[in-house]
Amino acid sequence: MRQTTLRELAVLFLRLGATSFGGPAAHIAMMDAEVVGRRGWLTREQLLDYIGAANLIPGPTSTELAIHIGHARAGWPGLIVSGACFIAPATLIVAVMAWAYVRYGALPQLVGLLYGVKPVVVAIVVQALWLLGRTAVRTPALATLGVVSIAAAAGGVHELLVLAGAALAMALAGSHRRQGAALLIATTGATAAGLASGGAGAATTATLTPLFLVFAKAGALLFGSGYVLLAFLRADLVERLHWLTEAQLLDAIAVGQVTPGPVFTTATFIGYVLAGPWGAAVATLGIFLPAFVFVALSGPLVPRLRQSPLASRALDGVNVASLALMAVVSWQLAGATLVDALTIAIAAASLVALVRYTVNPTWLIAAGAAVGVIVH
Repeated sequence: MRQTTLRELAVLFLRLGATSFGGPAAHIAMMDAEVVGRRGWLTREQLLDYIGAANLIPGPTSTELAIHIGHARAGWPGLIVSGACFIAPATLIVAVMAWAYVRYGALPQLVGLLYGVKPVVVAIVVQALWLLGRTAVRTPALATLGVVSIAAAAGGVHELLVLAGAALAMALAGSHRRQGAALLIATTGATAAGLASGGAGAATTATLTPLFLVFAKAGALLFGSGYVLLAFLRADLVERLHWLTEAQLLDAIAVGQVTPGPVFTTATFIGYVLAGPWGAAVATLGIFLPAFVFVALSGPLVPRLRQSPLASRALDGVNVASLALMAVVSWQLAGATLVDALTIAIAAASLVALVRYTVNPTWLIAAGAAVGVIVH
């Protein structure tokens, strides 16, 4: 099979990046149709291996899958081209929306659009939490870990410590099945008591270097669904650094939802709001750079991780803790978003449409935006 050219990779992933609404699952389905079905660049077994590899490392899964495909088809240049082209369209769209947001402030059109979209975002997060939870919470020990992680996150324990404690607890509990639940509680509780970093910090200025570091940390440490990003950003940008208000964070997440491509382009919007075009560039680089590094480094390690019972149990714990963070932040988002009868009705109808009728989230976002614009 001939090697794929960089131009072919660029054209494909620019198009996917501009049209891939619906979240990581939809992105992966589109890549499967294009790369396996139409072009035959990979077998489905090879693609599944790359999906598994992407799920074993932090960062945006669908972006990492694009990077894996590029590396498989065109080496190191392909790795860069595929990832950059998948990210670029959404980044540009979000940057334009951020410019309008900053330039004109609370545009009536944008206010109305976000009023209708935010309840849909809440429903999408809740549905994603339910679907992921059914897969991740497979044992009573994992269910116990989920409850403890929710309590820790709700109590103010740093989200990174919740993830680390969950990984350690599951790794240690694996060889002591009958004492698993007690060990989970004890380990996570000790982590919370001994390592918690406390509540809100003092306000600081959003200069470029701290901005890069905040988003690089998120990109380097975020396991699970992209929606867990909400918990990271809220803890850092709203509670500890006071760079954003709760309303601004919700606006940023909503903008990330109404645009194609990875949810992580929320960083572009926040960076622009905080520090203009350079802020957008620095935040985008920070949050996506770890994905390129991890894909480049993780390939040879993936088979060993899959074969290691200890690593497998630790990853199970990380996934459950990620869902716990999602649960806490979805509750907080719901409280800030569902402010009247109409927003409650939009969220409820969206959840029914997602769960009962499997409606594409893109259509629900469009419908919510239309309702919001009409009402306002």
